[in-house]
Amino acid sequence: MKKQKKYILAIESSCDDTSAAVLCNDSVVSNVVATQAIHEQYGGVVPELASRAHQQNIVPVVHQALDNANIDKKQLAAIAFTRGPGLLGSLLVGTSFAKSLSLGLDIPLIEVNHMQAHILAHFIAEEDSRKPDFPFLAMTISGGHTQIVLVKDFFDMEVLGQTLDDAVGEAFDKSAKLLGLPYPGGPLIDAHAKNGNPKAFTFTKPKVEGLDFSFSGLKTGILYFLQKQTRQNPNFITENLADICASVQYTILEILMDKLQLAVTQTGIVRIAIGGGVAANSGIRERLKQAELEKGWTTHIPKFEYCTDNAAMIGIVGYYKYLNGDFAEQRIAAKARYAI
Repeated sequence: MKKQKKYILAIESSCDDTSAAVLCNDSVVSNVVATQAIHEQYGGVVPELASRAHQQNIVPVVHQALDNANIDKKQLAAIAFTRGPGLLGSLLVGTSFAKSLSLGLDIPLIEVNHMQAHILAHFIAEEDSRKPDFPFLAMTISGGHTQIVLVKDFFDMEVLGQTLDDAVGEAFDKSAKLLGLPYPGGPLIDAHAKNGNPKAFTFTKPKVEGLDFSFSGLKTGILYFLQKQTRQNPNFITENLADICASVQYTILEILMDKLQLAVTQTGIVRIAIGGGVAANSGIRERLKQAELEKGWTTHIPKFEYCTDNAAMIGIVGYYKYLNGDFAEQRIAAKARYAI
């Protein structure tokens, strides 16, 4: 029996990217992302400026998503949106727009947890991708979050460990800032690291019990190291940039892989899926592929466009919630803190 087509419009506005996508069942028909360049001059996301930019971007982005999908809004079966976690001002823009549109079209409203969306992005139908089998371990690594999650089913998830302070993406960006690299600096560290020696400099890995993470001490260690070296040689960073980036990246990846190995040891699960913006890092992708060969893990790495914040991942959660009849009421509100 042929599956009936259900079009879902998804909206993502948790941080500084305004995104809208249209899914036909579990397939992405369009996925539009408007980035906010204004934050580059401040070296990080400014919440007030982010919410204002969302207000400017959301109507044209939604219009573009519908136009790219070549459908009329009257063909939509539901509206899915990011309820949280994220910046409250940014979330309010997407939440308000989604509520208004669902009310105007008289179609169901579906709230989505941003962290679940990063994990379930692996279930977007793609010709060349494998969907993970349950149960599996998900490691979500981004600018705002670092978590290891036991995924038992689509909406049955347990957080096994998470950062106690800073997220891994923030550690990359703040380290880049110390090196004089522009924001966002994580991808630039990755690029420079390819030309450097990862064992050139040694940074102390934080000792954190269990599956939790900490990156604040590592950032401080990098700061003190650079201050000491530049006092002795003012050109130290310029002369050693590739090696510093390679060493910083190596240390961060060692922390991630150590925790992932501990999670595998504790659970006995060797199916691993990663998500979040840092999943676009070439180093972590190489390490996971290496683990497949050496440790017998089965790893799942999303396409680059589904790593960073995007509405397609919101849409896939919306689709599975639609199948379950799990709809939200109009009085629902955005949540800056929203646990899985």
